[in-house]
Amino acid sequence: MTNDLKDVSRHFEFGENWQDYAASLDETHVKRAMTSMERLLTKEELADRSFLEIGSGSGIHTLSALRLGAKEVYATDIDPNSVKTTSSVLQNFAPDQNWKSEEKSVFDLETEGFDIVYSWGVLHHTGDMFGAIDKALDQVSPSGLVCLALYRKTALCWLWKIEKKFYTGAPEGIRKFLRGLFVAIFRAGCIAKGINFKNYVDNYQSDRGMSYYHDIHDWMGGYPYESITPEALITYVEPKGYSLVRSITRPGGIGIFGAGCDEFVFRKTS
Repeated sequence: MTNDLKDVSRHFEFGENWQDYAASLDETHVKRAMTSMERLLTKEELADRSFLEIGSGSGIHTLSALRLGAKEVYATDIDPNSVKTTSSVLQNFAPDQNWKSEEKSVFDLETEGFDIVYSWGVLHHTGDMFGAIDKALDQVSPSGLVCLALYRKTALCWLWKIEKKFYTGAPEGIRKFLRGLFVAIFRAGCIAKGINFKNYVDNYQSDRGMSYYHDIHDWMGGYPYESITPEALITYVEPKGYSLVRSITRPGGIGIFGAGCDEFVFRKTS
């Protein structure tokens, strides 16, 4: 997850977090990220297609698209550290392939037409989620696909919005305390459910190739913050000339430990 925010002065420093994460990136992470991407996009859908990622973060999923057969990729992010990290990752892992990484907000994208538009865990951090969704849809070529992952709306989203705003403006000492408190409560929850916390953390990167502790920092500081139910998103997107191809949704809940992302693929039909 990363950011693509209208007012960059208010955003959490996603880029610094993913720059730190990318320092330990290896082929194991990349392969797991590829496996995750294939849950949403098949190799056949990616083969020889143009691919736009809105909010590239570490660049691992832009790289995954290239590895799975995309003919050209365009990675964008509003955070200069994310752009720098994405460029470095692509240069290291795909030096001879057709890619471009650029600092640009979703709101500044010109309508170019891409076969696949991909934005995972980003548009809900822009401060204008629905406007950002509209801009993403505008980038899709006829019959193309748009892949969106957005936070599931829960009963406690209002509380997390307050926490995230506070965390984003807090000094590192307070942030570290809050992260430790979150992990301690989560660990207690694991014990209550009979889950081995160490195994959970050790195996965490198998989901999208990401890092548990980097994700905790990202979650707690992910401000601005919005969320949406699957039904509301489908109702919003389909009348704009799209049909739902597939979705991966999370079980409902009140959001004690936060909200996860529901994932959707829509095809442009008109």
